[in-house]
This record gives sequence, C-alpha cells and structure tokens, in this order.
Amino acid sequence: MALAAALQGGADLRAVLCEMAAQRGLRNAGGLPLRFVPQAELPVGAAYEAHIFATGAVPTRDNLHDVFNALVWLHFPRSKRVLNRLQAQAIAATGVQARRGSLRDAATLFDENAILFLSADTGLESLLRGFAWEPLFVARRAAWDGSGKGATRCGVVPFGHALLEKLARPYKALTAHAWPLAVPPVAGVALPGPLDDAVCASLEAAELHSRRFAPLPVMGIPGWCEANRDPAYYADTSVFRQGRRAPAAGDA
Repeated sequence: MALAAALQGGADLRAVLCEMAAQRGLRNAGGLPLRFVPQAELPVGAAYEAHIFATGAVPTRDNLHDVFNALVWLHFPRSKRVLNRLQAQAIAATGVQARRGSLRDAATLFDENAILFLSADTGLESLLRGFAWEPLFVARRAAWDGSGKGATRCGVVPFGHALLEKLARPYKALTAHAWPLAVPPVAGVALPGPLDDAVCASLEAAELHSRRFAPLPVMGIPGWCEANRDPAYYADTSVFRQGRRAPAAGDA
C-alpha cells in the first residue's frame, strides 16, 4: 500500500494523506480542498465536524483511529462529504449540546460504526433486520461464501473508522450498525467508486435516523473467524440476541 510504504520510508503521515487527497482532487462539501492537518490546528472550542465543513481541514492525530478515518475519506469521499454536511448543518442549527440530536447522532453512528450490507436479495435484508441469525449465517451460508448465484449473494464492507479500529483486535461481541444497500456484493467491493455513489445516494434519499440501521455481530459473518464454522457458535444469545424487528430503510 502506498501509504504504508511512504510511512516506512519516514514520510510525514499528514503530508502523505494530503498528497493522496490532492491527486484525487478531493474537496469538502463546500468545495474547499480536503487537507489533513495536525490536531493542534483545531481551534479551542471549535466543533470538529463544523471545522472540516468550514475549512476543508481534517484534524488528524498519529493513531489508528484517525488513519482509518482518513482512509475512508480517500475511498468514500462523496459519502463522507454528505455525512460531514449533515453533521455541520445540525451543529449550525442547534449548537453543540450535551446530547446530540437524532440527525447528528445517526450521522455519527454511520461515520464511526457503519458496515455496508450489500445484497440485491430483500429476503436477506429481512433476515438481518429480524435478528434471524441462524437462517442468515447458517442456512443461507452459501450467500456469503460465493457459492450462491446472482442476486442470492450478499457481502459487507466496513465503513466506520471506529469499527475498522476495533477490527484490528476483534472480539466475539463486536457489533456494527449495518446499512443495507441493494448492490451486488462482488461489483460493489471491486468498484469503490460506484459503491461510494450508492452510499451517497442512499444517504441523500432517506431521512438519516438511528432506526435505519440494523445491528450486525460481525464475527458471525461466515469466513470472518474459524469458530463460526460450527453452527453452535450462534447459540450464544449474549451476542446473537433476539430483538424486535427493526424497520426497513424506507419505513417512516
């Protein structure tokens, strides 16, 4: 990876990220060039999201959390712009409160912990939203391992940078906020540009609210750990919980 090679050669993290952003012509929602700057450049009292929206400067620390955030900006620039715009608009409307409002809360959940659930099979989304873990992960295992055909396949792409950080040291109860998209997984994973377009379109089309997500215990995804080859793995109800059916993305 170009970033890792540059850092191993002694390059400055933010300088490399800025160069990569410039090569891609990335800009924030206000049309300003996207830059990655030291955390110290965030003015005292300024809201992080509002600062990015106003300046194009993303405060970036030397840690895994912020590196993953930068990489998501590089791979999903349109989606990150929409999320940042929504967060900044919410801050402009209500200020920074002790508790986030519903829109800002949902945008932050997406930004930090979303995983994209890709499938053109609405039945698979129904299993996910219905907490039907055994049917989703065991009975429909072929949908995950590539032996399914056409629209019967599904897959996931981590989006949230806090989720990516947790996946560096995964644990069984690790749960993501799944955002279903009617996108074939093979094409979606291979073509990040179209996937970014699909995410962006879904964010623009639906009112963003935390109820739009579905919980997904990621270590239950077939192939993500050796232990889940045994169907008994899913009998752990402290992780694979039963719950009320979540509303579909288009529900009111």
